[in-house]
Amino acid sequence: MDYRIEKDTMGEMQVPNDKYWGAQTQRSVENFPIGDEKMPKEVVMGFAYLKKACAMVNNKLDRLDEIKTSAISQACDEVIKGNLDDNFPLVVWQTGSGTQSNMNMNEVVANKASELLGKDFRVNKPIHPNDDVNKGQSSNDTYPTAMRIAFVLEIQKQLIPSITLLKKTFENKSEAFKDIVKIGRTHLQDATPLTLGQEFSAYVDMLHKALLQLDDSMKYLVELAIGGTAVGTGLNSHPAYSSMVSSTLNDLTKTNYKFISHPNKFHALTAHDAEVVLSGVLNALAANLMKIANDIRWLSAGPRCSLAELEIPANEPGSSIMPGKVNPTQSEAMTMVAVQVMANHTAVSFAASQGNFELNVFKPVIAYNILQSIRLLSDTMRAFNDKCAIGIEPNLKNINKYLHDSLMLVTALNPHIGYENAALIAKTAHKNGTTLKEEAISLGLLSSDEFDKYVKPEEMTSPK
Repeated sequence: MDYRIEKDTMGEMQVPNDKYWGAQTQRSVENFPIGDEKMPKEVVMGFAYLKKACAMVNNKLDRLDEIKTSAISQACDEVIKGNLDDNFPLVVWQTGSGTQSNMNMNEVVANKASELLGKDFRVNKPIHPNDDVNKGQSSNDTYPTAMRIAFVLEIQKQLIPSITLLKKTFENKSEAFKDIVKIGRTHLQDATPLTLGQEFSAYVDMLHKALLQLDDSMKYLVELAIGGTAVGTGLNSHPAYSSMVSSTLNDLTKTNYKFISHPNKFHALTAHDAEVVLSGVLNALAANLMKIANDIRWLSAGPRCSLAELEIPANEPGSSIMPGKVNPTQSEAMTMVAVQVMANHTAVSFAASQGNFELNVFKPVIAYNILQSIRLLSDTMRAFNDKCAIGIEPNLKNINKYLHDSLMLVTALNPHIGYENAALIAKTAHKNGTTLKEEAISLGLLSSDEFDKYVKPEEMTSPK
């Protein structure tokens, strides 16, 4: 590989000649050979939006000339388009403030901007990574700002549409199944009847609440640290800088959630409670998806020797040794995602608790885990929707059999013969292997007509 010499305040470094990064990025590559987890591309994009907004604001404040502003903005656009993806090699496991990733962006943007001005950035750098691209900024305020930009963009682009998609499918199923009466189950035991539509309505509401909780969490997630610089005082910044950058970001990103300047920059740098709240919402969504996936695979278990009340799509062979076996693989994938998201929430919670004095130095791991959770949840909901939920159909034969075999239909008799007499009928029927009706008559508690009048499963699915 061909190398060039780049310099920083620590001295000279050999840098790949075909890359736009500089000495500080190369030091990070060499000093942190830890794992394969690269800084998420969403954070890289968040940084690019931020650097462009900062350059535009510095120009408005007469702190950066038109030529440099235009070149920096164009270079940021190249990053946003993904044209420079191979210039961001750094791993998550670096300095806890994300300083190396901030400088990685500064160096790439500066060198690309210099090239856009017609210069060979390897020997002539009219745009400086610190003095021009990082002007009025610190890694301590840019990294938390970039990661929040990333969160908001990904939630709007990926997560909300995925939740909405699956919610709509369950709404359709709930409506389609509204007249199918089935036996309920609690404690894995028979319970009183409900409709299959009512059962699915719970899934609709879980996803609806997830959307409301996400929306609520955004109130604090849109507060940006930019302008706080090193410790929150705003040293080397302009009094209007933070609010102007926030406003400019709204114009550039066009999100439904409007960024604002954090009212207390000391809070913005040292704590990440808003990220914990967001992670908690993702954790709650994961818990509900675990519940939904488990319900679906239990209800579709079979096809002949278990519940088999639902039929799910057969997407692939389920066994390398058992011919014809089909497994609930989308449920399995979604439950594994749920486990990972729950683990990520633990990591985020612990990392956010480690803010020391004026700076939390666990920012990259917070960003990595939250973005992974957003991505995994979005992907698994789309896959579950397309490959499972849309194709769910009721097995009416089994649903009706379980409904009419259930001893818990006896609950309808409570208002007429009392709890103890109803329990006697159920226990006797279970012991003798007979029906509720047979034992009610045999015990002299009800006539045939009275039993038929009181025990109507279709009338047991709502208050009377």
